[in-house]
Amino acid sequence: MKYTDNSLNILTAKSYKGIGNAWIVKNLKGNESVESIVALLNKTIKGEPTNIDEFERLKNNFEKKLIEKFEDCCDGFVALGDPLFPQYRGSVKESERPVFLYYKGNIDLLSLENKNISVIGLLNPKGDIEERERNIVAQFVKNGATIVSGLAFGCDSISHQQALISNGKTVAILPSPLNNILPTKNKDLAFQIVEEGGLLVTEYGTDFKSPMELSSRYKERDRLQALFCDTIVLAASYAQNSAERWKLLGQKLDSGARLAMSYAKDYNIPRAVMYDEHIDKSNPMFDLNRDLIKEQQDITIITQNNVCETVAKILYKQPTVKSTTTSHQASLFG
Repeated sequence: MKYTDNSLNILTAKSYKGIGNAWIVKNLKGNESVESIVALLNKTIKGEPTNIDEFERLKNNFEKKLIEKFEDCCDGFVALGDPLFPQYRGSVKESERPVFLYYKGNIDLLSLENKNISVIGLLNPKGDIEERERNIVAQFVKNGATIVSGLAFGCDSISHQQALISNGKTVAILPSPLNNILPTKNKDLAFQIVEEGGLLVTEYGTDFKSPMELSSRYKERDRLQALFCDTIVLAASYAQNSAERWKLLGQKLDSGARLAMSYAKDYNIPRAVMYDEHIDKSNPMFDLNRDLIKEQQDITIITQNNVCETVAKILYKQPTVKSTTTSHQASLFG
């Protein structure tokens, strides 16, 4: 398992009460000494101050437990300041920036130099949605892109599978630790992703303790789907009020794709949707796609007739917003 002293220091610092991502980003650039980190912690934590001996003890315990727990399922972990720690795309506030990741596979796939495209959508696509999504993914892979998604059922699985079928690379961002891949039924797909040169990545080293915590982790996963891509593509999704619109009351309509697209908007990550007006206008599974097209001026529309040229346009005519950027990104084609 690969890791640095810096990553252990950041993991240990995060274990103190009241220390989160925003504190790490504000106070640490990476590779600070233990003495410096302890001094900074003592300016923040409440109650009895910590000390170097306590920090080192916690650090050693974390190292031992991580090796025991993840030796067979994790290639390593990286943190802010490590050479391999990937830079996110877009503009994002400090509390939402990733600072620590566990990984299995090729962590270099998240580098800024890589062309990363997130392809996401609903859990139960029907009709020709799968076929159309596969065509789009295949075109992205043909043009050198790595496909990012969340390993969920439905559109996520389709995007991972098609990337592999097309002899491309794909990245699965998980809401769970690497020794407990979720969803369980997609474990074989996760293993295949790694075997074929892809990547599994997560912010979590422990299991969730409640359904509420798991729900929160899925939201955090959705944010990473936006932060680690150059463009996010929505295959299909219900809107927030689809149940009411189509009198589907009582049905639980998944919302992960809505969150990821919302994060992308907030972070100024370019967005695209799969949509054909003449065949999708009365399909509730395209409600979010329609809403985004109506409400936003910077949405790229991928139809069955323009897939090749639009994929190429997305990949080769957009600027990448690096992690140091604080200004808003211009419209993709504006």
